[in-house]
Amino acid sequence: MKNSKVLIWSIVVALGGFLFGFDTAVISGAEKAIQHLWDLSAVEHGFTVSIALIGTVLGAMLGGIPTDRLGRKTTLFWIAVLYLVSSLGSALATDWYVFIFFRFIGGLGVGASSVAAPMYISEISPAKSRGKMVGLFQFNVVFGILIAYFSNYFMQDLGDNAWRWMLGVQAVPSLIFLLSILYVPESPRWLIMKKGDVQQAKKVLDMIDADTSEETLFAIQNANGESKDKPKARLFSAQYKTPVTLAILFAVFNQVSGINAIIYYSPRIFEMTGLGAKAAFLSSAGIGFVNFAFTLLAINFIDRFGRRTLMAIGSVGVIITLALVARAFFIQDFTGVPVFLFVYIAFFAFSQGAVIWVFISEIFPNEVRASGQALGSFTHWFMAAIIAFSFPIISEYLGGGITFSFFAVMMVLQLIFVWRLMPETKGTSLERTDKTMILH
Repeated sequence: MKNSKVLIWSIVVALGGFLFGFDTAVISGAEKAIQHLWDLSAVEHGFTVSIALIGTVLGAMLGGIPTDRLGRKTTLFWIAVLYLVSSLGSALATDWYVFIFFRFIGGLGVGASSVAAPMYISEISPAKSRGKMVGLFQFNVVFGILIAYFSNYFMQDLGDNAWRWMLGVQAVPSLIFLLSILYVPESPRWLIMKKGDVQQAKKVLDMIDADTSEETLFAIQNANGESKDKPKARLFSAQYKTPVTLAILFAVFNQVSGINAIIYYSPRIFEMTGLGAKAAFLSSAGIGFVNFAFTLLAINFIDRFGRRTLMAIGSVGVIITLALVARAFFIQDFTGVPVFLFVYIAFFAFSQGAVIWVFISEIFPNEVRASGQALGSFTHWFMAAIIAFSFPIISEYLGGGITFSFFAVMMVLQLIFVWRLMPETKGTSLERTDKTMILH
C-alpha cells in the first residue's frame, strides 16, 4: 500500500470490531454466575444472554440513519461512548434489570458498529486492497473474542464478583477507541454524496493516494450526479433487488451455521461433552485462538483468491464438521468433539467470518450503501438473536444431535447459494461494482 495512513485509519476504526467481538464473547464466562446470582429460569437466562443481541438488532436496523446524516466518523464516536457506558454499567449492576439495560446499550453499539465501521473502511480503501482492509474489522472481531475468552479464563477464580471484572475490563479498550476515533478523517464518499464538500473530500483522497485521487474523485462525482438524476433512491426498489437479495441471504447463512451458539455457549457445550469446568473454559479459549488464526489467514488470501473461493472452501468444511458433531451427540461418543469444533471454527473463520462484512460493504451503490449495510447487519443480528435465545431451549428439548444436524443442512444450502448466486467482487472499484449490481 502506497500510504500507511489508510492502514492506520482502518486499524483505528477496526477497534470497533475488537469491542464488538469482546462484547459478544465475554458473556460466555459470566452467564452461569449471573444465572445463579439472580436465580434465573431457562427463559430468563436465554433472555439475559440474548438481550445484547436484541440491542444489536436495533442498532443495526437504525445504524444507517446516523451514519448517513451525521457521517461515518461521528457515528463511530458515539458508538465508542455506548461501549464505554455499557461496560461500566454492566459490571456495576445492582440487580437483573439494571444489568439487562446496560447489556442492551452495549448491543446498540455492536449493531451500529457493524454498519458504520466496515462501510467507512470500504470507502477509504483502494480497490486492490479493500478486502484486506475491511477484513481488519473481522480480524479485530475475532481478536476481541479471543481476548474475551482468555480474560474470562484468567478472571474466573476472582471470587463471587469475577463476572463483574470480566465485563468491566472492556472499559479500557472502549476509552482507547473513543479517543483514537477523533484523529481519523471523514469518508470522502460521504463528504461528496451527503455534504457536497468536494474540497475536503479531495484532501482526504490525496492522503489516501495522490496518484489516483483525481480519477477516484471524478468517479464518485459521476456516480453522485447519476444518482441525483434519478428519483430518490429507495433500497427496496426493483433496481436494487440483486444486492438486497444477496445481503439478506448471506447474513442469514452466516447465523444458521450455528457460529454464535458455539461462541456464546462454548463452555456449556464442552461441559456437555464431559469436560470439567476449567477444561471447558480453556477449550473455549482454544476456539478463540483458532478463530483468530484462520481469520488472519483469510484476510491475506481474500484479495488474491476472491470472496467466492473462500466461501466455497469454508462451506464444505463446516458441513463435514457439523455433521460429525451431530453424529457424536446421536451416538453419545464425544471423543473427537473438541477437535471437530476447532476445525469447524477454522473453516468458518476462513470463509463466512472473513467475507461477510467485506462482501456486504461492496455490493450496494453509494446512494444506498448505508441503508444496505444496515439491512445486511440487521438480518445478521436478528438471526443471531434468534439462535442465541433458542439454542439452550432447543438443545435441551431436542438434543445436540438434531440441533447440529439442522446447522449442517443449512450449510448445504449455503454451498448452493455460493455456487449459483454469489458474484465475485475482488479488485473492482465500488463505483464499478455498483453498475454490475443494479438492475437497469
